[in-house]
Amino acid sequence: MKLFRLIAFLTLGFILTQCKQDKKASVEEITTKETASLPQEKPKDIKTPKGMIWVPGGNFTQGARNGDDKALSHERPAHPVHIDGFFMDETEVTNDEYAKFVEETGYVTVAERPVDWEELKKQVPPGTPKPHDSLLQPGSLVFKKTKTSVPNLYDFSQWWEWKIGANWRHPKGPGSTIEGKGDYPVVHIAYEDALAYCKWAGKRLPTEAEWEFAANGGLKNTLYSWGNDTEKLTVEANTWNGEFPTENTEEDGYENKAPVKSFPANSYGLYEMSGNVWEWTQDWYNVDYYKQLLDQGVVNNPYGAKSPYNPNNPLVEEKVIKGGSFLCSASYCSSYRISARMATATDSGQEHLGFRTVATPDMLKN
Repeated sequence: MKLFRLIAFLTLGFILTQCKQDKKASVEEITTKETASLPQEKPKDIKTPKGMIWVPGGNFTQGARNGDDKALSHERPAHPVHIDGFFMDETEVTNDEYAKFVEETGYVTVAERPVDWEELKKQVPPGTPKPHDSLLQPGSLVFKKTKTSVPNLYDFSQWWEWKIGANWRHPKGPGSTIEGKGDYPVVHIAYEDALAYCKWAGKRLPTEAEWEFAANGGLKNTLYSWGNDTEKLTVEANTWNGEFPTENTEEDGYENKAPVKSFPANSYGLYEMSGNVWEWTQDWYNVDYYKQLLDQGVVNNPYGAKSPYNPNNPLVEEKVIKGGSFLCSASYCSSYRISARMATATDSGQEHLGFRTVATPDMLKN
């Protein structure tokens, strides 16, 4: 996470304002026919890696479900996709798992590194004045509840705070700790931090299409990883209960992050594919990409756009994140839906952003 998040929250804006835009837009009536496809069996000569689940692959419709009145424009148009089978972590990568990686490699995350102003100023509008050296310190964004109701949910600076010293070891900033929270998802992880872990583990990040297919759990065109019943939200996912961002009733048992496996797995055996923390994918965020895919018919194993494109955030290269987090509520974001997606700068690490990994059979044969 570079310090330009602090400078008037210039580049974080699109990440969070997307949660509210286009709420009144009508849902496109797009129908994509799912062709018959038998699930792919796990290769008999490949042993399932510890902590991973075989996702059998097949055809599905990626993007906004018909009738989803919370779908945003960048979830459309829905388009047909084929995915080959792959292995996926059954949970988000935990603090203990990331700590083992850091211990063995000595890796230092983006949020822990000194801030380079010469690099930073390339990513903010020309003429942006250099902040005082006291502000040019490593840190990350931390959530803070507001004391009163917030009438303007576009002004995300009301509940995000730049905290010097916040990182994966100190998720709330100096004085906070992950002691006793080894089974919680690791957060404040920038894209390159996730890639470094993947390289060490011999795995990779999922594509957006793989992630969404896995979240479906073999169900057809459902809104959530458990089906279509919104009433099950508090028992199926860690999200925001109550008035956002001032009061969380903790009806689901948690105000902030939850340990992995705190909520039921989907039918593939994957935990917390809805809520808890956002998860990185390897796809570039490009507002034109879904339309390009629809024009191609059924696409096999799409790997995302060739380059990023976001007219709302043109100075920053962004990747797609999926799954929503403990901050998502019906009134703000509702990104615990399977088709929900957000754009995040590759150097962003936040209190509600983590990742999980995947591996394909060919990777495990090497």
